Amino acid sequence: MTTLMARRPAPVPEAAPTRRNTAWEGIGLAVLLVGTAAAYFWNLTANGFANSFYAAAVQSGAKSWEAFFFGSSDWSNAITVDKTPAALWPMELSARLFGFDSWSMLAPQVLMAVASVALLWATVRRSFGAAAGLLSGLVLAVTPVAALMFRFNNPDALLVLLMVAAVWAMARAVEDGRWRWLVLCGAFVGFGFLAKQLQVMLVLPASALVYLFAGPPRLGRRIGQLFAAAAAMVVAAGWWILVAQLWPPDSRPYFGGSEHNSIIELTLGYNGLDRLSSAGGGPGGGFGSDAGITRLFGASIGGQIGWLIPAALILLVAGTVVRGRAVRTDRQRATLLLFGGWGLVTGVVFSFMTGTFHQYYTVALAPAVAAVIGAGGVAVWRERDRLWVRLVLAVTVALTAATSWVFLGRSAEFVPWLRWVVLVAGAIATVAVLFPAPRKVSMVAALTALFVGLAGPVAYTVDTLATPHTGSIVLAGPSTGSGGFGGMGGGPGGAPGDMGSAPGGMGTAPGDMDAAPGASGDGDAISGEPGAAPSGIGDNGRADSADGRPGGRADGQQGADAGAPGQGGGPGGESSAAVTALLQQDAGSYTWAAAAVSSMNAAGYQLAGDVPVMSIGGFGGGDPSPTLEQFQQYVADDAIHYFIAGGHGGGPGSGTESEASKISQWVQDNFTATEVDGVTVYDLTGEPVTGPA
Repeated sequence: MTTLMARRPAPVPEAAPTRRNTAWEGIGLAVLLVGTAAAYFWNLTANGFANSFYAAAVQSGAKSWEAFFFGSSDWSNAITVDKTPAALWPMELSARLFGFDSWSMLAPQVLMAVASVALLWATVRRSFGAAAGLLSGLVLAVTPVAALMFRFNNPDALLVLLMVAAVWAMARAVEDGRWRWLVLCGAFVGFGFLAKQLQVMLVLPASALVYLFAGPPRLGRRIGQLFAAAAAMVVAAGWWILVAQLWPPDSRPYFGGSEHNSIIELTLGYNGLDRLSSAGGGPGGGFGSDAGITRLFGASIGGQIGWLIPAALILLVAGTVVRGRAVRTDRQRATLLLFGGWGLVTGVVFSFMTGTFHQYYTVALAPAVAAVIGAGGVAVWRERDRLWVRLVLAVTVALTAATSWVFLGRSAEFVPWLRWVVLVAGAIATVAVLFPAPRKVSMVAALTALFVGLAGPVAYTVDTLATPHTGSIVLAGPSTGSGGFGGMGGGPGGAPGDMGSAPGGMGTAPGDMDAAPGASGDGDAISGEPGAAPSGIGDNGRADSADGRPGGRADGQQGADAGAPGQGGGPGGESSAAVTALLQQDAGSYTWAAAAVSSMNAAGYQLAGDVPVMSIGGFGGGDPSPTLEQFQQYVADDAIHYFIAGGHGGGPGSGTESEASKISQWVQDNFTATEVDGVTVYDLTGEPVTGPA
């Protein structure tokens, strides 16, 4: 027995607490945070109103507290966006403080980027030290999809910040086992639900399992603490859900995206099962990518997030092995598994979901990949005196170089020399890390490997920062020529005319969208009949390709002369001065200055004229709000001045039976049309042609 005990390997001791800031670390952190802020703020207003669907809601929330609370598309509160409203609140508060414009709306998003980088640094640093923390923050800051979405007004910025905050709190709980960290973690997840509903749950499996395994208290106490975290999550999300659900429906806006004016239905259906599986009733399709293990490396997605995923997977396994014999509560292993588990769950879900999926969703992967690169990379590098570790490092560098070579090769005219530099540097670094070397030589090898991993993402990020991005579906980096679903909208401001006028209610400009009949609403998706692809849309999410529209270029990239921020509505995506002036005429005498089918159509007119415009049918015109009878009553009460033609929205397969189509037909049959700069407008206060239906 004594002999056997003597041969048993001794456990690896628990990681010692890291030392407090040194001078160089403080300087490094300052450079990282200030650099992130400066880069992300630079050229920010080039994005105009970004996604006009959410911009109109921010404009409304800055004018009406009811619109603020519910997330209404207009400040007369006809219908909400198709998400819970928390992601709008920071932008709306900023607009109230500084006035509503592009900068005041997008500045809070940039500040959330800086906060996310700082929280990631703090979490990784506590377990792995200064270098790991700084590396993690740097990788997150230069991830192309992060540089895109933290300068955009979609809900993803607040979502990602709260996901990072939840994992930070859980990492603190693993460290000392205090109840407050579990409760705080649950509260962050709950508030994240109010930002983008079920997507925040992607951090839960890893968080719960890691604490259940590595938390310091006894097992029974750990289980009780997890129940406390769940209760905090329910409270943090449930207060708003309860108020919204119990509020009398006739005195609040309709919940956009739901069939029966229910936030629960919106959560479980439209923003739940419909996202995961096309069998759930959603439109299906990944917009430029098929579901499967290779989705995250595809032509339209790889450049967003995929550069360091192979390296992160290798380093996750190797880092866990390095800490494999540590005590149960080892916080280095726990932190690595927290972020690694988050990344694995998110990556698997994104890879195999067959419902609505968009490339920019992958921003939810960015912090997990960045943390594993920083933590795993440093943990493995410290063990490079072992041969097997050097072999792992060599494979990691070689695979990263190969990934960059492939991704950079997809954009033939985008810095074509860079892929060759990465390839040569990758070969040198691969060989260099294979052999033991003096410290200075090893540092040169490490810096070369770092260049190999970050050169491609940095180039894509610089291109993203320098290029305007507007519309509903946007992509970071240069065009890859994949032909995938790229961008909706043209010039700054997300002009709704670019959404087209085919049945489906996606705008006013004929031929811009060519959507199938029955496009349904989605604040971050364009859905229609499965398989229907918009024409003239590139894969880079900035403008639409060579169809001659303003703001489009033959290479699918955004033109510099796309129009002033806030333009929208008419043919070609521009709201003329004449149309805007018409809507502003005596607007204060009406509840809505105008009504238009689909939020993307109405939003442009509202942003241009600074007047409330009713969105008929929500995002895509498919929601049953208002009904024809309700609309007729609004007209009888002189609540709506004009009806702007363009689009006949409805849900898939609904045809002319949708409420939007019925309303359009009723207006056409009963009121006289007037052409204003190519836009068909009906004055609903005039005498009906044939009398009310």
